[in-house]
Amino acid sequence: MTKVFRDLALAGGTKIMEIYDRDDFEIKSKSDDSPVTEADEAADEIISAGIRAAFPDVLLVTEEQSASHTKTGTEFIIVDPLDGTKEFIKRRGDFTVNIAYVKDGVPIRGVVYAPAKGRMFFTQADGSTVEEAGPFGAEVGALSAIKVSNPDNAALLVVASKSHRDQATDDYIGKYNVKDMKSAGSSLKFCLIATGEADIYPRVGRTMEWDTAAGHAVLNGAGGAVVRFDDHSPLKYGKEDYANPFFIAYAPGVTLQKP
Repeated sequence: MTKVFRDLALAGGTKIMEIYDRDDFEIKSKSDDSPVTEADEAADEIISAGIRAAFPDVLLVTEEQSASHTKTGTEFIIVDPLDGTKEFIKRRGDFTVNIAYVKDGVPIRGVVYAPAKGRMFFTQADGSTVEEAGPFGAEVGALSAIKVSNPDNAALLVVASKSHRDQATDDYIGKYNVKDMKSAGSSLKFCLIATGEADIYPRVGRTMEWDTAAGHAVLNGAGGAVVRFDDHSPLKYGKEDYANPFFIAYAPGVTLQKP
């Protein structure tokens, strides 16, 4: 499963970069006024076809086809073919391809590929997470095991959303002793915690399961955790509308503060 996910993320990312490198590309608006580009749709087509061919008996959920999904299950594959569309449109490079496998509410396999950044993260069969060194080809390259930090609660490294930063997020971050803060787009925020480049990522805003499942799996495999913002219980998947509550992703050494 991991190799299939990795190869499809690479194929989707290659197509995304072809469009990204053009002088112009088509941008449309969804029913909720969020943007969608031809890159989202092209990557979705590539990844969906590959998933359905490899795993025909597993429910597939993708962001671009979410309107047609009427049910969840205890086992499903969930895809965001281009997470960080706003970053893509602004040509910031902080966008990712996300593919995850969820079982009994928990994302246990995940791939996050950031094609413009040249970074690839995925969980292995034993559940551990690695980062693959580029350049990326048909064969898997050199792998490095990654692990969350041992954070200093007197000097935390915080990562927050680049496009969705608000006062509520800043108010919550203000409860911690922060040494440094960085902004990142898309599911890269989970990966920065997984590699120890950040300690905590609070999200006080709307997200969907396809936005977070792959990054969540990557973080879990590196020793991290994702919990609900309100009661610090584990963030679960397979909700009827695929909408997430607010959440906190973190290295377990962080002493979490109440909302």
